[in-house]
Amino acid sequence: MIKSKFSTSVLIFSLAGFTAACAGRAPAPVTLVQQIDDKMSCEAFQAEVIANTHLVTELGSEQGAKFAQNVAAGVAGAFFILPLFLMDFQNAAGKDEAALKSRNDYLATLARQRCAPQPAAQPARAARS
Repeated sequence: MIKSKFSTSVLIFSLAGFTAACAGRAPAPVTLVQQIDDKMSCEAFQAEVIANTHLVTELGSEQGAKFAQNVAAGVAGAFFILPLFLMDFQNAAGKDEAALKSRNDYLATLARQRCAPQPAAQPARAARS
């Protein structure tokens, strides 16, 4: 009786773990336009683009790891059904990466508008008589 309850508990916790693992992480994309954009300096634009580019690189690594995990789970799923629950179909890293790239494009547009060097004023030429 005790062994039966123990094995039932182990089965329930195992299934709960597999179900939780299949969800992956939820995407958390950055918003394109943010309230602070109006107050950002040229240096702040540059700093955020650099930080976003670094995050894009990290997300690319995460995306590669998720792809490898999905391939391994798919291959194992050909023999056992449970590994199929480990597959991640949310593409959270891909969605986050696309949002960061869009944000960088938007920041580049703002930087071109606000930080472009102003043309020097041409002195008026005196009219010759």
